[in-house]
Amino acid sequence: MSSSTETGVSEVPTAIETVSPAIALLDAQGTVVGWSQAAQQLVGYAAAEAVGQSAAVLLVAADDRAKVSRAAQESTLWGRWSDIARVRHRDGRSIDVRLCVSALSGQDGLDSWVVWATDKALLPAWPAGATAPVPPLATLLLTSRVPIGVVIGDTHLRCVRVNDTQGALDSTPLPQWLGRRLTEVAPGTGSESLEAIMHQVLESGDSAMDVDYQASLPANVRNNRMLTASVFRLDDAQGRAMGVCTVSVDVTESRRARERLAILGEASRRIGTTLDVMQTAQELADLAVPFLADYATVDLAESVPLGEEPLAHLGPQNGRIPVFRRAGLASIHPGTPDSLFARGEPVFVSPTSPFTSVLRSGKSHFVPILDASSGTWLDHHGAMRAEKIREHAMHSLMVVPIHARGVVLGVAVFVRTEDPRPFEEDDLLLAEELVNWAALALDNARQYVRERSAALALQRLLHPHRPAGGSAADVAWCYLPTDSYHGIGGDWFDVIPLSGARVALVVGDVVGHGINAAAQMGQLRTVMHTLAEMDMPPDEVLSRLDEQAIRLTEAEADPRHPDSTTMAATCLYAVYDPITRTCTMARAGHPPPAVIDPHGHVTFPDLPTGAPLGLELVPFESVTLKLAEGSVLALYTDGLIEARGRDISAGMNRLRAVLARPAHTLDDLCSSTVDTLRAKPPSDDVTLLLARTHSLSADQVASWQFPSDFAVISRARTLATRQLTRWGLEHLAESTELIVSELFTNAIVHGNGGCNSDRRVGLRLIRHEMLTCEVSDASHCHPLLRHLRTTDEHGRGLFLVTQLSHRWGTRHIPDGKVIWVDQQLPASP
Repeated sequence: MSSSTETGVSEVPTAIETVSPAIALLDAQGTVVGWSQAAQQLVGYAAAEAVGQSAAVLLVAADDRAKVSRAAQESTLWGRWSDIARVRHRDGRSIDVRLCVSALSGQDGLDSWVVWATDKALLPAWPAGATAPVPPLATLLLTSRVPIGVVIGDTHLRCVRVNDTQGALDSTPLPQWLGRRLTEVAPGTGSESLEAIMHQVLESGDSAMDVDYQASLPANVRNNRMLTASVFRLDDAQGRAMGVCTVSVDVTESRRARERLAILGEASRRIGTTLDVMQTAQELADLAVPFLADYATVDLAESVPLGEEPLAHLGPQNGRIPVFRRAGLASIHPGTPDSLFARGEPVFVSPTSPFTSVLRSGKSHFVPILDASSGTWLDHHGAMRAEKIREHAMHSLMVVPIHARGVVLGVAVFVRTEDPRPFEEDDLLLAEELVNWAALALDNARQYVRERSAALALQRLLHPHRPAGGSAADVAWCYLPTDSYHGIGGDWFDVIPLSGARVALVVGDVVGHGINAAAQMGQLRTVMHTLAEMDMPPDEVLSRLDEQAIRLTEAEADPRHPDSTTMAATCLYAVYDPITRTCTMARAGHPPPAVIDPHGHVTFPDLPTGAPLGLELVPFESVTLKLAEGSVLALYTDGLIEARGRDISAGMNRLRAVLARPAHTLDDLCSSTVDTLRAKPPSDDVTLLLARTHSLSADQVASWQFPSDFAVISRARTLATRQLTRWGLEHLAESTELIVSELFTNAIVHGNGGCNSDRRVGLRLIRHEMLTCEVSDASHCHPLLRHLRTTDEHGRGLFLVTQLSHRWGTRHIPDGKVIWVDQQLPASP
């Protein structure tokens, strides 16, 4: 909305409120008997000139005089007539006015009339889009459809004239008004205040506009009624005060509407400030007290996740079932002594209580006057609850369902204790509007909790739970997604144990953010795990991963728009061998790793860049480096070094400076690096994986070479047993001898085509977190574990190896293959 529009709207009420209508009192013949100062200001005639004259002489047009005469004879709606008329000013000019006439009754039984008129030029049309409320006086000036009560009081403020509408407004018969003062007709502080204002008007002559007071209604009338009155002094022919004219308008509905709008405006500001279910429920309760109720609770059903133990796991107590959990609680009494249950606790109710019936039906339960006496329904819904109701004098109750997306999420309860007024239908409507507002916020919070729980569960599945580098390396990692709402993104990392005490280190980055990128990342990570288990070289792993990325893209593509689906990702894959202290790496469009030597010197190895995965552009190449004991490998995604307006080389230089801290622990180095380099605000996911390398000592590895001959099997078994004895692993000697026998036999029979002294069979034992037995030969054929029949005479070797080992497998080497078998070592004391 423009500023000019806002100014126009705000000026209208100001103009209306400054207008004081001209008031004249007429007898049954239309003769002026009372005249106000505003009347003199409007037409220029003083009271001494106007009183005693026929009011008709002030009307310029004969048609206007005829209309007024007909209106008086026909006694139109509420004894009141209103129209535009033209009156004559004392100086001779004509003025268009809004003229209103209302019939009055008096003790003498003779009819009289009150006339009020306002210059039409001072009454701007009320804008259709005005946001400001229409002042009560404006209804008097702008329309004839609103019932307006009129009371004429003498100089002692006793009623001498009154119209029928006044009796309808306060449910007081007209005979009770005549001859009595307002404080006698309707005793109360509101009447006393208004009567004091009448005295001031009588003495000063200044009108009083829009004075609120409470109508005093009979005891059998439940609804409260708010009136607003405007008071004007009337003068006689000598210009002396002869009394006051009080006009009243019923503003109950408009004031209630304004109060509801104010409370709903507060609701828009105070409810739903967070995406926390418990906080949102408490905000609803806090707003309701004391605006609407003295005590309020918000109880949510089990379908709403609160991060607590599911209610279904809680058993019934004394026949009552915990179908709710208290999420919001407020009271005018400090410490909420009127509540049986604290926030977060399960709420036990009987199956037939109003709370469960509201949950089932989805309809409000409204009890304006709550009967809490003994022998009523309360006795069937828990003695403790009944005692609380009686103790705190809870006398009016509303239970409102919390609806969202066609589901009842719970109930909101509103109670009055110290406020003596019972709840009314308008209060129920307001409560339902408040709850509907809160329901939207609660549903958003509920959806957020569910989505975030699902996202976090997905994150736990997609990222390693407890990554460990075994004997090869100590690892530390940090992962910060840009999508903080879900907590996941397209980055991934992995630490995968490989055979022979080696470890694979992986960092990858799928283009994009959020759940979609995470789902694609999960697919690639699964494929990567499978390829790593096959123990292929890093360049071949990336080549296979590239092929799978293309297949996954093709499978998800829309046949009508085959180019609409893409999966682009970068990846760095490294394999570190602690026996040789070598690290073989390949990358697919990913930033190069950083290597920190034990003295803190940082280098970025020169690796072939490779193309991102899913593009199938160029082949990948591996590079092997030899690392010093205690070196640190840093694998990261580009979110760590890239930022808007900053060159990537500058980011790498900053990374080099931060990593050159050899005295730091690995965890400290990881967190400080991310804290220092991460862009603010973050524009990309950030992942950093650090691995401090170790090497196996010479006494942890034993290896031999034998000719491909069955005769050497016994020698191989003896050497293996002897080595296990040196390591204190005699209890594994028997199983290891059987494993060596079977693997040697397979290598000789299947690997080299039988005995052949020109070919060699290698045996290596490695003691690390496992006892690894490796047998190598020159064949590239992988052995297969077969499902044997009882009649088979051969093929039980690998079956026996499977039974004796923790796991086993094969891997390629440049001049053949290796079959490896892991056996578990006893736990350290």
